[in-house]
Amino acid sequence: MKSRISTYYIAIFCVAAAFAFAQAVVGQAAGGKLTSGEKVSRNIKPGDKHRFEIDLDSDRFAFFRLRQDGADVTLTSYSPDNKKIETFDSPNGTEGMEFANIAAKKKGKYFLEIQALGNSGPLGKYHLEFESAGPIAKTASGKVDQLFKPWANNDSPGVAVAIVQNGRIVYKNGYGMANLEYDVPVKPDTVFHIASVSKQFTTFSVLLLEKDGKLSLDDDIRKYVPEVPNFGHKITLRHLAHHTSGLRDQWNLLALAGWRLDDVITLEHILSLVRRQKALNFEPGAEYAYSNTGYTLLAEVVARVSGKSFPEFTRERIFKPLGMTKTLFYDDHEKIVKNRAYSYRPAKGGVKKVVLSYANVGATSLFTTVEDLSKWAMNFEDTKVGDEAIIEKMKTRGVLNSGRKISYALGQVVGKYRGLNQISHGGGDAGYRTYFSRFPDQKFSVVVFSNDGAFNSRLIASKVADIYLKDEFIEKSPFERLEVKIAPTAPPNKTVKVDPAILDSYVGQYQLAPNFIITVAKKDGGLSARATGQGQFTLKPLAADRFVVEGVEATVSFHKGPDGKVNLLKLDQGGRVQDAKRIKAFDPTKVNLEAFTGDFYSDELETTYALVVQDGKLTAKHIRNRDITMIPVRKDRFRGQAWFVGNVEFVRDQGGSISGLKFSTGRVRNVAFKKLRKKDE
Repeated sequence: MKSRISTYYIAIFCVAAAFAFAQAVVGQAAGGKLTSGEKVSRNIKPGDKHRFEIDLDSDRFAFFRLRQDGADVTLTSYSPDNKKIETFDSPNGTEGMEFANIAAKKKGKYFLEIQALGNSGPLGKYHLEFESAGPIAKTASGKVDQLFKPWANNDSPGVAVAIVQNGRIVYKNGYGMANLEYDVPVKPDTVFHIASVSKQFTTFSVLLLEKDGKLSLDDDIRKYVPEVPNFGHKITLRHLAHHTSGLRDQWNLLALAGWRLDDVITLEHILSLVRRQKALNFEPGAEYAYSNTGYTLLAEVVARVSGKSFPEFTRERIFKPLGMTKTLFYDDHEKIVKNRAYSYRPAKGGVKKVVLSYANVGATSLFTTVEDLSKWAMNFEDTKVGDEAIIEKMKTRGVLNSGRKISYALGQVVGKYRGLNQISHGGGDAGYRTYFSRFPDQKFSVVVFSNDGAFNSRLIASKVADIYLKDEFIEKSPFERLEVKIAPTAPPNKTVKVDPAILDSYVGQYQLAPNFIITVAKKDGGLSARATGQGQFTLKPLAADRFVVEGVEATVSFHKGPDGKVNLLKLDQGGRVQDAKRIKAFDPTKVNLEAFTGDFYSDELETTYALVVQDGKLTAKHIRNRDITMIPVRKDRFRGQAWFVGNVEFVRDQGGSISGLKFSTGRVRNVAFKKLRKKDE
């Protein structure tokens, strides 16, 4: 996201910032010894680590439950020889539950380390319980039950899982609660909203119509939905299916226009929004950028070509033939669905419900069970609906105009996991978290649905695959720590001394992407670096012009231009090198915020934002949205403090006065707002 502060850039220098400084060993003495059934509460602040000792016999499985109370922490287990076993963390911020386990293969003293994330912030608290210790499960199904133990209770949201192998369901179960108000448990036949996992049914429907000779993937979307504006480029159904259309994402646009995502959002609302758009994010086929809008349009194409509603078409052509009796596309927010799971999110002291009132289909809104989706999984191996040609097309990756292949196929992501071919897709709406993963060569599939907004569906589905396919894998699991690799605090390379005058020449600001600046400064006789919106990192010199970023698996190097002055920083991480050009130093305290105030209107969204200076900060006010603080990052550019307002670029007229602005995020770029002139101006 974050146009063009992309997710990639943030991952390169910033994602690790949430973790890196916490590598320092601080507050180790606050732990102690922990025994089965014991509960402890501790205060903890960012940068602290608390280590607990646990005595375990061989072949014992120990389970730990931790409630965060204003502190965002991770749990890491260590073996008796002090080797790291695993790190546990959920995307639930400073509230909600964290779970950990230790499978002790030999007798000894094990350790559980609680680490507060970040390097600054207020004091928080956590409550840790060593809930139980029992024998390590010997069977695959028993190991799955132990994996899902955190949700096997009557007071939390739950999970449903189904495992398909060689054309049959070999395991299915439900854990936790589908409805906490009425104490309804999750079972394998519980109906979940599965969010973006819905998309493969949309593309499959289009392919069925293509097989019928009624359309082609290379047809122009305007042939079927003429309400889509003529942007001067042909947008094909294939572009929509591969997320290469350039169409702005419907959810980001709606949020920017003042809609809440728990509002009733219908197809008509989305089409009305699309109709008013005047620009694309990029030329069709030039890039890949996930766009839910494209899939809403594909579902509408199916409806208009078939003469049936999209729910009717999918029921008749897919669900009924496969015996998916509890599956439907949900386009009526008032429709009663029996045995439905409701969604929840972490909140202080427990959870809160998350309302979902979508009344649109194609990009989302498939309701199904893990049992029913297992029948869909089997159709890929023993095709009863569609044919082999359709199955083959479904897994064909998209190709950009440049000829580069992307990992996204037709509603499915094609790649590898631990060296094996994998076809998968995840989903997340409201508090629903879902994942559907297939290993076609092994004829193995995993279906995981949850109504817990903090549930990491991809991670857990992968751990299920780890259990069943352990003898098939070629590579180690990538899930060491939420896919974020943290380097040792001490650099692995020998550092050198650098002349202070040379260090001085590196001090300054370097632009990695619009609104994303790396600031290099002097610190304790050496150098430090701070990325936009992130903490400070120490730079350790490996050579006079090359430094390792302490706490992150990355290096930076400085380069001179023809004039002999340093004009470029290169960031090297994960084998990819990114250039950051030196820019003039920017002092946000000298920005005249009053110059950016006024009312700004977008006819694409039919909405107005009032920009005012409030408490010394530029603030965007909207009749429906909460106030959005905007932080200056360079001349005429600000960073918006809302998920749907990543970057703000102000536009000036020929006289140098502010005449408008553009809002951007990763899925929506350059939505133009015109400054409204007052009568006396």
